[in-house]
Amino acid sequence: MYNFNVKSLTGLALALPLVFGSPAEKRDFDVFNYINPLIGTVNGGMAKAVADVDNPDEKQGGFASDDSNITGFSHMHDDGTGGSPSLGNFPIFPHAGCPGDNVTNCHFTSDDRAIKRLNGSVQAKPGYFAVSLNTSINTEMTVTNHTALYRMTFPSNSTAAFKNNTYSPLILVDLIDLPQSITNGSIAVDPNTGRISGNGTFAPSFGVGTYNLNFCADFSGAEIRQTGTFQNNVPSPGTNNLTKAQAPAGAWTQFEAPDNNQILTRVGVSFISVAQACHNAETEIPDFGFEKVQTSAEDAWRTKLSVVEVDATGVDDNLQTVFWSGIYRSMISPQDYTGENYLWESDEPYYDSYYCIWDSFRSIHPLLTLLDPESQTLMVRSLIDIYRHEGKLPDCRMSLCKGFTQGGSNADIVLADSYLKGITAGVDWETAYEALISDAEDWSIEGRGGLQSWKSLGYIPIHDNDPDGTGLMTRSVSRTVEYAYDDFCIAQVAKGLGKTADAGKYLAQSNNWQHLYKGDQKSFVAGTTGHEGQTVDTGYTGFLQPKNLNGSWAYQDPAFCSPLLDFTSCYLNADGHETYEGSSWMYTFFVPQDMATLIRTLGGPSHFAARLSYLHTSSLLYIGDEQAFLPVFQFHYAGRPGLSAQFSHFYIPSQFNNTVSGIAGNDDSGAMGSFTTLAMMGLWPVSGQDVYLITPPYFAEVGVVSGQTGKRATIRNVNFDAAYENIYIQSATLDGSPYEKNWITHGFVAGWGGVGTDVGESRE
Repeated sequence: MYNFNVKSLTGLALALPLVFGSPAEKRDFDVFNYINPLIGTVNGGMAKAVADVDNPDEKQGGFASDDSNITGFSHMHDDGTGGSPSLGNFPIFPHAGCPGDNVTNCHFTSDDRAIKRLNGSVQAKPGYFAVSLNTSINTEMTVTNHTALYRMTFPSNSTAAFKNNTYSPLILVDLIDLPQSITNGSIAVDPNTGRISGNGTFAPSFGVGTYNLNFCADFSGAEIRQTGTFQNNVPSPGTNNLTKAQAPAGAWTQFEAPDNNQILTRVGVSFISVAQACHNAETEIPDFGFEKVQTSAEDAWRTKLSVVEVDATGVDDNLQTVFWSGIYRSMISPQDYTGENYLWESDEPYYDSYYCIWDSFRSIHPLLTLLDPESQTLMVRSLIDIYRHEGKLPDCRMSLCKGFTQGGSNADIVLADSYLKGITAGVDWETAYEALISDAEDWSIEGRGGLQSWKSLGYIPIHDNDPDGTGLMTRSVSRTVEYAYDDFCIAQVAKGLGKTADAGKYLAQSNNWQHLYKGDQKSFVAGTTGHEGQTVDTGYTGFLQPKNLNGSWAYQDPAFCSPLLDFTSCYLNADGHETYEGSSWMYTFFVPQDMATLIRTLGGPSHFAARLSYLHTSSLLYIGDEQAFLPVFQFHYAGRPGLSAQFSHFYIPSQFNNTVSGIAGNDDSGAMGSFTTLAMMGLWPVSGQDVYLITPPYFAEVGVVSGQTGKRATIRNVNFDAAYENIYIQSATLDGSPYEKNWITHGFVAGWGGVGTDVGESRE
């Protein structure tokens, strides 16, 4: 066993101690007390049940903690995708009765039935969500892998609560989804059992094509009174089938008053068929036992989370909640759809909801490799199998559909990272390498566009002539630097597989970022403190700039697409931008494959560190986009790891905290959560390389059980200061011996040795 230790001293700029290896002391606490699924619910397995709201800007994951109305409860969601909403198919909605005991007086469409929730009624934890509508109906939900179970408790004094309505609950199922994309919907209700089932064809939220989804809803707890369908806001009692229905449409079952005021609704879902959806429900939840299902879901989450232990002595509860909630959100996506892929026959696993690998390669997949390598292995195998049957690795994929490519072919980085860190079980690395080469050499929605220019010019030009691609002629600068790093990652795999010629070729192409570096380019920005209303020279020269096909320079303001200049002008479908969701100021730092050359190019270590600090303190950087993560820690390469620790604390908890607005941007399927987790663990992975940059953890001790070896690693923060005044590592030991590097490899982590660091007053 190895130990890694750090020590801290007292002073103005102080540091923490750090240790890897010996077991963390178990604390007697319930981890669920430190998980808040509602973090970030404003501004930002298959079955994921939650309430859906009607705010078009906030409903990507279904629920939002704003003042919007609840329109229903649906069974499948993606986490924090940004952009267009996804899934939310076939929502259910309860009425305690209809005015005048006439179903024509009930509200059926999502707009008409939308209703406020009771303030303070929301409860959320792993495996459970509950909310009360202002009709006093309380709805609880829990899930298995393919089935959602709802428990609806109606007010006992329904006559008073519902304005003298007859207490006769009605539960509807709507043929709709969150983006309202359904076509060719069909639905049927069995008048004898009340079962409602159906299907529809839907559009993905960030891709091309369509997908088919099916559902099967059963009820328990009350006798059936009548059934019917609805179109628009008009119900048709006794009409029990609709085919080729266009929303708004659906079906409903009305009940006699339940004896205990509760009705349970079980909804199975399947991409395969209605029969499979019913089978999923019947086998996963045969007896409608809500507590049993909830306990099982909670147990599954506790098992996933049990690989991490911390000594949180002195750490504020809110900060602990940021940490554990980050782990929780990091494990929600990608989602295991194995057995539900109707596109091809395969014995390999199938994972979906990659939103998007451009977002997730930086920290989600490296974190899973640390905490859940078994799942990461299955995801790698799934990516390879997608290549076998679709001809390309995805950069984004959702609901069995091909997603758009945002920049480079970033599955290359995920595969390289996994290869270098020993992800091998059942992985066909020769086929994986074939997929990497396919990405590097041609284009078909996925892969890379502009490859003729890439190969002949060594960069992607502005207004590129791309005869092979159909993508947008934008993002020339950001695509160039991303392609360069993708090629570096391919070179690492080629080297490992003994493909020497390829390794040399792609390593050489990884230097192509230099073709867009314009050494005399200055940057002027809108005046900040003390210079409001003025334009000021940043004092920094040399930035990435676009080039024309003929090699002449084009121009994009280095601050363009930053919070200081036209921040929202660089989304995927916008015109006239050569960087993607960020500025040239930020992208000029993206050379993780050759930081030594970049630092020399930007004036040496001191000038580099000052420039990187300016990026963080000038409002040029938006931490809510994933490309901003690595710059927090790139001070390591200039010999200033203390500044990496400083800026980690600069953003946590100011931008990432235990509030409903406690995520800087949308969560991007857990990317923001993985950022906080890794930063607080003190291990920042440089994805695509066997490198973790070391900073002091936010705890006295963090222990992790390796899913690869079963051994335990502990990072111990010697002389830990819970006030975080001591945040600079002064010294480190590895297994009791002095350790002088500011980084460590996965070999140490997988073998679960121990590192200790001594933190104290800055000596930089």
